[in-house]
Amino acid sequence: MLFKYKGFDKRGKRAKGTVSAATVEEAGQKLRTQGIYYESLQPTREFSLENLTKRQMPGEMLASFSKELSSYLNSGMTILTAIKLLENQHEGEKRYVSFLNSLKTMIDEGKSLYHALNTQKVYVLPEFYVQSLNIAGQSGKMVEVLTQMGDFFSAQDKVRKQVKGAMVYPTVIFTVAIAMTSFLIAFVVPKITEIFEDTDQKLPPITQFVLGISDFLTAYWMYLLTGIILFILLFKLAYAKLDGFHRLIDGWLLRLPVLGTLIQNHELGRFSYILSLLLGSGVAYAQAVKLAVASFGNYRLRELFDNAARKVMEGNKLSNALQLSRGVKLKRNFMQSLALGEESSEVGEVLENLSKLYAEENEERLKMLLSMLEPFMMLFIGAVVGVIVSAMLLPIFTMTQGLK
Repeated sequence: MLFKYKGFDKRGKRAKGTVSAATVEEAGQKLRTQGIYYESLQPTREFSLENLTKRQMPGEMLASFSKELSSYLNSGMTILTAIKLLENQHEGEKRYVSFLNSLKTMIDEGKSLYHALNTQKVYVLPEFYVQSLNIAGQSGKMVEVLTQMGDFFSAQDKVRKQVKGAMVYPTVIFTVAIAMTSFLIAFVVPKITEIFEDTDQKLPPITQFVLGISDFLTAYWMYLLTGIILFILLFKLAYAKLDGFHRLIDGWLLRLPVLGTLIQNHELGRFSYILSLLLGSGVAYAQAVKLAVASFGNYRLRELFDNAARKVMEGNKLSNALQLSRGVKLKRNFMQSLALGEESSEVGEVLENLSKLYAEENEERLKMLLSMLEPFMMLFIGAVVGVIVSAMLLPIFTMTQGLK
């Protein structure tokens, strides 16, 4: 993996560049050996054919892999035997079998499961997952950590499916509304306008407005459709490849009234659960914080916690480091719970309860949001159709009154 850094060299001059290492810790050690004191150190994307073909392992598959492997290891099998058994059980899944085969080959050569997972070229795995298994292998808690990781990814996948399922109805309604409005404007409105053109009648402002939209969409619909598709593709490409743009969008999302709270609850809840899981597995607090930071999907939150994690590695408390950090304003109950857990030396238990609280809070907020979204969309559809119908009927009423 390639890491980019910014910092100072031995003479105090600015230094920046890249360093190749398996982990952030290894990259930091290499820089210290070279006499470079870094201010920021983060993974960068290497352009290669392997990286283009690698995909993120789905949460459901990662949960299944963790649970099955922990079950076989718990029954007394070696890791190599368990991987071979998994490979035989999933013969129809070519990509997954390729992943298992690469693990089997490296483990058969005497490499550790951590090394095999970290160097395989089939799937991209979460950094905290790989590093957790590395520490679990050293402490003899591989089965326990695999079981907990399996439960975690199962819960995450369940939440993802619930959100997708809840969004199906609003999405269908919105799609139908767009299709119906497009049909009225593109086909119905032009037919009715032919009547008005024959009478040379002065049209009401609302009718002129709708006719203007109809003419514009009829003439430029292909350009609009192409523009929308290009915008979506460029946005996704910039979000995936440009760190600055990704950070800007993530910061903006956190400031949104309802969505920002949902995102922060989800991110903090996931961080809390991972940190409690690592602490329960015997990982040292500073190292556990460093690993849990990798679970953040939001760049702004990850940047905030990454800076705080460095201070924790130096001996500071995470709650104090976060209070002194500038950037995203974190939820008060998270800061208070974290500080309480650090004071009472029960961080794991406190954060585990907090993660459950955030999960329940998000579930309630999503239900409320969706219950409000459905009537809003119905009102929106009614308003659009009402405007179009009014625009078409007003001139007709005027014509009939003129005939009397």
